Amino acid sequence: MLLNADLHCHSRVSDGTLSPDELAQRASRNGVELWALTDHDEIGGQAAAREAARALGMPYLTGVEISVSFAGQTVHIVGLGFDETHPGLVEGLAHTRAGRERRARQISDDLARSGIKGAYEGALNYVGNPDLISRTHFARYIVETGACRDTSEVFRRFLTEGKPGYVPHEWAQLGEAVAWITGAGGLAVVAHPGRYKFTPNEEYALFTEFKGHGGAGVEVVTGSHAITEYERYAQVAEEFGLLSSRGSDFHAPGESRVDLGGLPYLPGRLKPVWEALADRISWPASAPA
Repeated sequence: MLLNADLHCHSRVSDGTLSPDELAQRASRNGVELWALTDHDEIGGQAAAREAARALGMPYLTGVEISVSFAGQTVHIVGLGFDETHPGLVEGLAHTRAGRERRARQISDDLARSGIKGAYEGALNYVGNPDLISRTHFARYIVETGACRDTSEVFRRFLTEGKPGYVPHEWAQLGEAVAWITGAGGLAVVAHPGRYKFTPNEEYALFTEFKGHGGAGVEVVTGSHAITEYERYAQVAEEFGLLSSRGSDFHAPGESRVDLGGLPYLPGRLKPVWEALADRISWPASAPA
């Protein structure tokens, strides 16, 4: 259990600011002992991340974070240890990426009505992959305009439900995302469950349906959770018989709450997700598989 695994972070392939290689170097410097790059709805950075990790002597798991719609909210499902060439996964992710540009233009139009002009073009300056333009890219542009001090203030004033710039998007269904991951030989994990504004009944329904579809794990220790939520979701893992995962959700230096490798260890009574993925880990050339 005392493994500094970081199985949730983002590169500029989606909405981070560092390349997969730069993230690998940062993870290695920070003492990460098992790493996964989990870009949003995109696996284009996997080969570069794996090779960078291997060159640094750091074991690696393939990863992705898929957006799904559940009970009127967007929920994120992390996939780990899959075959990134599997046609079902590749086609499913391509499908779920569709519609982002249309949504982005709607966000821009709504922000313009609140006095923030040129937001679509401004957000594109922060996008590594135009197919994956997201609210985070708009947030960085809004900071650039001086309308907000930082991205945390942006999300308090804009881009969230009931605020200017919020445009809902219909993502994949929960069962679809889990099927894409498991069909490619990976394990599905509910990302940062403490972030969602579900009632207790809705949260119970989420985990019940997730487990019913073949979901395997839950992020217990993550940069999005308060300390009290570590124990709360440790109990959820036990209640639903789920494996536990750990990840910083790192996006950018100076922007993320927790740096790569900066989290406390998982509670010792839980079974970590990497134990079930030992045969899917890409080991450095000098390490035994």
